[in-house]
Amino acid sequence: MKKVLLKNILTSISLSIFLVLPINAKELKMKKVLFVVTSHDKKGNTGEKTGYYLSEVSHPYHILKKAGFEIDFVSPKGGKPPVDGYNLDDKINQEFINDENAQEKINNSLTPENVKVDDYQAIFYAGGHGTMWDFADNEKLAKIAGSIYDSGGVVSAVCHGPAALVNIKLENGKYLVDGKNVASFTNQEEEAVGLTNVVPFLLESTLIERGAKHKKSANFQEHVEISERLVTGQNPASATKVGESLLGLLKK
Repeated sequence: MKKVLLKNILTSISLSIFLVLPINAKELKMKKVLFVVTSHDKKGNTGEKTGYYLSEVSHPYHILKKAGFEIDFVSPKGGKPPVDGYNLDDKINQEFINDENAQEKINNSLTPENVKVDDYQAIFYAGGHGTMWDFADNEKLAKIAGSIYDSGGVVSAVCHGPAALVNIKLENGKYLVDGKNVASFTNQEEEAVGLTNVVPFLLESTLIERGAKHKKSANFQEHVEISERLVTGQNPASATKVGESLLGLLKK
C-alpha cells in the first residue's frame, strides 16, 4: 500500500514538473526582440561610407537589456554589418562596444532565412542611411515583421529604419503603416544633410503614399509616435524614447 502511494506521489510530482517546464520555457523564449541593421555601406555615388547608426542600436539595446530582454541581430546579408556614427563620447555607445555578448551577436548577425519568427515579441529597425538601399525591398524581412505584428507583437523603427516599413503588408492585405501615425527622418532633414538627390527615395513622402499619417518635429529634435503596436522615431535624438516606448508596449 505504501509503495503504491509513494508511486502515485512521484507520478504526480513528475507530471507537475512536465506541465510547468513548457510554460516557463515559453515565457523565457518570448522575452526576445529582433534588431535589424543594414548591410549597405555606401551613400550612393558620393564615396561616403555609411551603415547602421551606432546610437540608434546602443540606446534601445541598453533599455531592453536592462529590462531583461534577450536581443538578436539580423541584417539583409548576415555577418558583420557596417557601422556609422561611431561616437565613443556617448557612454551608452561605449558600453555597447565593450559588451562582448552584444558584439559577438551583431558582428555575426543572422540572415533573414535563419530567423525563427515565433521566437520574438518585437522587431526593431535601427536607422543609418544604408537602410535606404536594402530595407524597403527586402521581402523576407517584411514578412518577418508582418508575422510578428499579426501575431500580436510590436514593430518599431527609428530615423531611416522606417524605410523597412514602406512595403510591409499585413494579413488583411493593407500596408502596416496605413492609417497609423508614423515618424521618420523627414524630407527637410534629408535636405539639411544634402542627400535629397542621393537617397533612392524620400522616406517621408513614401510613407505618406502608403497611407501613413506622417508626424514630425523641427529638424533633429526628438519625436516619437506610438500607433497601436507600431513605434517610430524621427531621428537619432529619438532612439532612447523609441526604446522606452517599445518596452512600455512589451510590458502591457
